[in-house]
Amino acid sequence: MPGENIFLFVPNLIGTRFGAMLDMLTDRCSTMCLLVNLALLYPRATLLFQLSMSLDVASHWLHLHSSVVRGSESHKLIDLSGNPVLRIYYTSRPALFTLCAGNELFYCLLYLFHFSEGPLVGSVGLFRVGLWITAPVAVLKSLISVVHLVTAARNMAALDAADRARKK
Repeated sequence: MPGENIFLFVPNLIGTRFGAMLDMLTDRCSTMCLLVNLALLYPRATLLFQLSMSLDVASHWLHLHSSVVRGSESHKLIDLSGNPVLRIYYTSRPALFTLCAGNELFYCLLYLFHFSEGPLVGSVGLFRVGLWITAPVAVLKSLISVVHLVTAARNMAALDAADRARKK
């Protein structure tokens, strides 16, 4: 591809390895930027935001790396006989969308809530109501990140064990 401008392929990024990597990096970086701002706005919760960033990056990186080492064409293509939580996460578009969008919405609402309760819904601010609704989604998304991390670590350990066995 020397001499070609990869950005001319923008409409064709979906379904490509480059597009998958760009999607992953964009998601991780934008979430980290939002979490850094939240840590500044909510200093007492800084450690939680740092843990969230670390878990997000580590789990996705190790999952992506183990997928590449296993020879998978995409980090979203998983062994359907594997972890049932990840199987649902990656095979159900509504589940994936709800968890990802709900998690990001939670962080966005935390940002907005710092400045305002939002318009009233009855006697409660809209941003507060949104936080109540999206907080469980954000917690569930974090738990899935832990599952990602553990599953990917086990996959890498199994690959290492298989490599050692082949060398004997």
